[in-house]
Amino acid sequence: MKADLKNAKTYQDLMGENGAIKKIIKASLKGMLDAELTEHLGYEKYSPIGKNSGNSRNGKTHKTLKNDNGEIDITVPRDRNGSFDLVVVKKYERTLGPIEDKIISMYSKGTTTRNIQLHVQEFYGLDVSASLISQITDKIIDLAKEWHNRSLENIYPILFFDAIHYKVTSEGKLTNY
Repeated sequence: MKADLKNAKTYQDLMGENGAIKKIIKASLKGMLDAELTEHLGYEKYSPIGKNSGNSRNGKTHKTLKNDNGEIDITVPRDRNGSFDLVVVKKYERTLGPIEDKIISMYSKGTTTRNIQLHVQEFYGLDVSASLISQITDKIIDLAKEWHNRSLENIYPILFFDAIHYKVTSEGKLTNY
């Protein structure tokens, strides 16, 4: 992913079908969904605490989400009992919508866990624990640092100039200036 950001020279390299932004969003969502399942189960993946706990990880399902930049294929973790309900991506939701902006905004700008918690509460209307927010940020902090420290030397801004045209009557003639 770091190489994708460094080598991005065009809009397509950043925002296209296989662009760096899409890969960052996909990796961020994966980290968030995995952290949600860890919070739900109460133990980390491969932890001995989970043995004979009555509920455990049970593979993943594939889901396609649509957003402003096209479609993103993600894998959604499952639990054995089927009691895991997603927070970040609702069960039958097919569009990513403004969450993309929230993810990039929160993690690329170094937002605190309290502010992230407020964003999630504002966006979803859900109270999530500070520990869940910490688990999520821990899983994708490297992506955030990579995005925040990316090189912009290959990306050039475009400057648009606007002009004002006046109709002026001079010596009985109407002219544009």
